Amino acid sequence: MKKKLSLLFAALFLLAAATGCSGGTSATPTPTATPAPTEETSELPAQLQAIVDRGVLRVGTKVDVPNFGYQDPKTGVVEGLEVDIAKLIAKKLLGDETKIETQGVTAQTRGPLLDNDEVDIIIATFTITDERKLSYNFTQPYYTDSIGFLVKKDSGYKEIKDLAGKTIGVAQSATTKAALEDKAKELGITFQYAEFASYPEINAALASGRVDAFSVDKSILLGYVNDSTEILEEGFKPQEYGIACKLSNTDLAAWLDEFVSEIKADGSLDALIEKWNLG
Repeated sequence: MKKKLSLLFAALFLLAAATGCSGGTSATPTPTATPAPTEETSELPAQLQAIVDRGVLRVGTKVDVPNFGYQDPKTGVVEGLEVDIAKLIAKKLLGDETKIETQGVTAQTRGPLLDNDEVDIIIATFTITDERKLSYNFTQPYYTDSIGFLVKKDSGYKEIKDLAGKTIGVAQSATTKAALEDKAKELGITFQYAEFASYPEINAALASGRVDAFSVDKSILLGYVNDSTEILEEGFKPQEYGIACKLSNTDLAAWLDEFVSEIKADGSLDALIEKWNLG
């Protein structure tokens, strides 16, 4: 009996010693799920990463076009469809729609501001043309309009032909004048032109009688209609607006174009167009 107990204790001792030498066993750790990449955590092309590193998106917008980009004279706040589009871009790229820095542009200044790297992108009723695509990258259109005429109600003008020989106020460096020249040839008439640096200046010239009509895209004219003026029903020459960036910024351009596709598909763009009464 004593011999059996001695053998049992010896066996237990050897088992304990073997366990101590092996260091014991440990539970296998459960793998941790890898988080899905986001705009901030996934690797970005250098052109986009530079914006992320800066922490702010620099955007050129209009400040004199109601419903698109207009600076409230009382508050100084710039608001409109194109400002809201910029906010959506900032939210997607930077995670915060407030991380935008807007700079007022005109048809004359928006190109040079891009060229000089003073802004990252332009969202400013910038019509896409083959000529402009030689100098800048454009996204697909986010809005399409047509050219029209704002006239005084008591002028008697009802259609474009009625403006034959009259002075038309247009913005400098805009596509309007060239489009009007083509339309005049088509109709067999001529126009006189007066060019101005801003839309408020053209509107003031119409009010004072220095021009007979104010011509630009109809949606822009809507912001300048008052009790004494009206927009002629007839419009022409579709104008497609795109987001623009430098020609060399191909990665940024591709990202922006995909962004426009997304806000079209998910209804965000339509909601903004409705918000600003541009539908």
